[in-house]
Amino acid sequence: PRPGYDGAMTSSKPAFPEAPARVAALSYFFPAHNEEANLEGLVLEALAALPALAERFEIIAVDDGSKDQTPQIADRLAAANPDLVRVVHHPTNLGYGAALRSGFRAARYELVAFTDGDRQFRVADLGRLTARLAGPDAPDAVVGFRIRRADPVIRTLYARLYKLANRTLFGLRVRDVDCACKLFRREALAGVRVESGGAFFSAELLIKARAAGRKVAEVGVEHYPRTAGSPTGAKPSVVWRAVKDFWGLRLRLWASRERALERGSTIVG
Repeated sequence: PRPGYDGAMTSSKPAFPEAPARVAALSYFFPAHNEEANLEGLVLEALAALPALAERFEIIAVDDGSKDQTPQIADRLAAANPDLVRVVHHPTNLGYGAALRSGFRAARYELVAFTDGDRQFRVADLGRLTARLAGPDAPDAVVGFRIRRADPVIRTLYARLYKLANRTLFGLRVRDVDCACKLFRREALAGVRVESGGAFFSAELLIKARAAGRKVAEVGVEHYPRTAGSPTGAKPSVVWRAVKDFWGLRLRLWASRERALERGSTIVG
């Protein structure tokens, strides 16, 4: 056994069944920036997969200032499925973290899950997360880790260095900080404030959730190669913004932990 992120002892073997646990209600959202080639397929996949995972569900597409046909496709899908699909539009590209923040705020149900809009995760695999959430230890959140990362070698190397930096400087002991397959209890997000609007958002959210005493569990999920669209996570401007946010939080925590945890805006109303 080894120390888990929530302080409990966990084993390398699954301690809980991975059979999907059907929940009462689930909000599922995804950020999308210039994902015209992936958007419709992802929404149709979600419409097919989510009935097996939740009695009631909603799908929220967050268009982060896309310049292709993403906004029009999203609006068309919402019009065709008005009770199940909604769209949040950013007039300009605000960044990955800002898109996640909009998704959390738009969610109406007590369980909130997200993946990215690039279809590198399967919506049905959220069932692994709902199954873990139903475990006897009742975690506040379940975060995925990519069993086999389907990314170029350079991005995998960056991810390992980023994981090491978060573990060393923040004590964030999760296997895959930025895995875009996460599930939260809405109540567990109450009072948690996040400042970053960029790629550091997920790490900051987990750092501050842990500081607030939330329990976070981990589950392995499959990761698939991107087959359409272009990734933006390795752009120099994105990396630089994440570096600034990383060190900004670290320095503020050293200066005043209490003030640092109060900075930023709340995730849910």
